[in-house]
Amino acid sequence: MMGENVPKESKKLVIIFLDTDKHNSPFDVLTAIDLFPEAQILTYSNVIAEDSRAIIQDAMFPRGPDGATQTKLFINGHDVEKAAQILEIAKKTMFPPFELAVIVDPRGAYTTASAAVAKTLLTLAEKKLGDFSGKNVTILAGTGPVGQTAARLYAMEGANVVITSRDLNKSTAIRNKINEEINAQKVCGLKAESPEEVGKAITGSHIVLSAGAAGIALLPKKILEEAGRECRVVVDINAIPPLGVEGLKPSDDGVELRPKVWGVGALAIGTFKNKIEAQLLKKAAESPKGIYDYKAAYEIAKSMISEKLAKAGNKQNLSESGRNLLPF
Repeated sequence: MMGENVPKESKKLVIIFLDTDKHNSPFDVLTAIDLFPEAQILTYSNVIAEDSRAIIQDAMFPRGPDGATQTKLFINGHDVEKAAQILEIAKKTMFPPFELAVIVDPRGAYTTASAAVAKTLLTLAEKKLGDFSGKNVTILAGTGPVGQTAARLYAMEGANVVITSRDLNKSTAIRNKINEEINAQKVCGLKAESPEEVGKAITGSHIVLSAGAAGIALLPKKILEEAGRECRVVVDINAIPPLGVEGLKPSDDGVELRPKVWGVGALAIGTFKNKIEAQLLKKAAESPKGIYDYKAAYEIAKSMISEKLAKAGNKQNLSESGRNLLPF
């Protein structure tokens, strides 16, 4: 193999982007370039699962085992299912000692969802409201990439989750998929197209996450006031007007929207998301192998907010699930 004779210390970091979209995302490529200015960046677009095996194999061998530890894959694209298919092919293709570290963050969905869920947890902790155990969460537009990922994380942390869609069949299908993946019946699906249906969906919820597309208003202020009497934390990932949650500014970060209701806006989520992605890339770059997906991103996010709470003198241990400091 060509790379066998090259000393390990002279082999530079190489990050290979496998993007399922027509064009690679400059966002993630630029993030990688700024983090690792000496690294070599390779990009492939319009990647389909059937073609990915050959690309991955060609990335595994030419630099030898030592070079494989310095070669990283970043699986990207809007289609989460296609990204998941490529990840599965990567897992089946790689073998010792030719295993690459693989980052998976389809158009930022995994890091955005991790940021949203972790920011929710941070807000609960700062307000002495406990963790997610036993909490009711509604995710508006919850069948999209961010909504699905957030639903998994909330449910894995012990919350009861409602995901909504304008299409009941879609929300039901996603509900079944997530419950099967996490091996628990923690998620249900509802149709929520009209304001009245949105109101029903958030009734009894302690947390509401608006996970819709940019420029789509999902939660009117009046509906939140009337139906969200149990709500304590509202989160929006949409920074482009009209905002997903009326009255919640993108820059809001734990702002009290009304008595005992705190909001986290899209810019606060986005800033945190960028930090999570940077740490995810650094962790993958430092590791000889491994899969860095939404679970890894969320662990990074939890670690970061744990540090923030510790500095503020808050003793709550976020690694312990199931505790509810102040049950609703």
